[in-house]
Amino acid sequence: MITESIAESAKRLRENIQRVIVGKDEQIDLALVAVLCEGHILVEDVPGIGKTTLAKSLAASLGCTFRRIQFTPDLLPADLVGTMVFNQATGQFAARKGPVFANIILADEINRAPAKVQSALLECMQERQVTLGDATYPLDPPFFVLATQNPIEHEGTYPLPEAQLDRFVTKLLVRYPAFDEEVRIVRLVGTERPIPVSRVLDRNALAGLQRLAERIHVDERVEEYIVRLVVATRPVKEGAAAFHRYIEYGASPRASIYAYRLARIRALFDGRPFVIPEDVKAVLPAVLRHRLILSYEAESERLAADDI
Repeated sequence: MITESIAESAKRLRENIQRVIVGKDEQIDLALVAVLCEGHILVEDVPGIGKTTLAKSLAASLGCTFRRIQFTPDLLPADLVGTMVFNQATGQFAARKGPVFANIILADEINRAPAKVQSALLECMQERQVTLGDATYPLDPPFFVLATQNPIEHEGTYPLPEAQLDRFVTKLLVRYPAFDEEVRIVRLVGTERPIPVSRVLDRNALAGLQRLAERIHVDERVEEYIVRLVVATRPVKEGAAAFHRYIEYGASPRASIYAYRLARIRALFDGRPFVIPEDVKAVLPAVLRHRLILSYEAESERLAADDI
């Protein structure tokens, strides 16, 4: 049964992260929901607005190991996943695991890495495993990637492959803080003393919540509602909606799957044993915004996916 203790745990998680992240309640909720969904998060916005702090506070709140990897054009797959090293004493090769072997990975400026690195990361994201030589090493759960990219600087960057973008459960836009929020931020961290973030849950409790989310009931009408919304993003020749001229390709069925999972977890956080349409509406923009490939007409009119 879903009890108030679940909602209380979610509240404590939110409040713990809100100690260091000011005025980003919606983004915090979506990040927590994505973590329980065992999904990856793409964060796009200008530097200095708390993307790294969000990843660190998530890891600390959940008692998870954390690694930050700075992506650069000269990064190699071995710098990410590790490599095989020859041991002269034994005369054999041994695996030296890379920084990706952690629970929470901050892939900073992910679009600066070349295709080989993205391919190596894609295996980690999708299969949750790493291949070194002829051996495969599983990544310990929970494992998720919080990737960042800067939308205002494109020199020396590589557009992420569509297949990789589709592996991110959500795309978050953090935005600049409001005036009063920025005043609070200055008061909070202006002393340069780090604010401690305590552990609220451990990995076992997190796994228990994930199993509990699978028991959340989703009415078949809500399931159809999710699918109808996702299917509406796909342009059709006959009976096309007015906004379809702005979309080159719509969202894949993976969007329906993730929206379904996220809606269940959001209901769990609210202490409900069932999903309501408001749960779907709350998560769907973050699920869809990086899955719509816009047409030239949309670009010429300077329309973003959120506008569509």
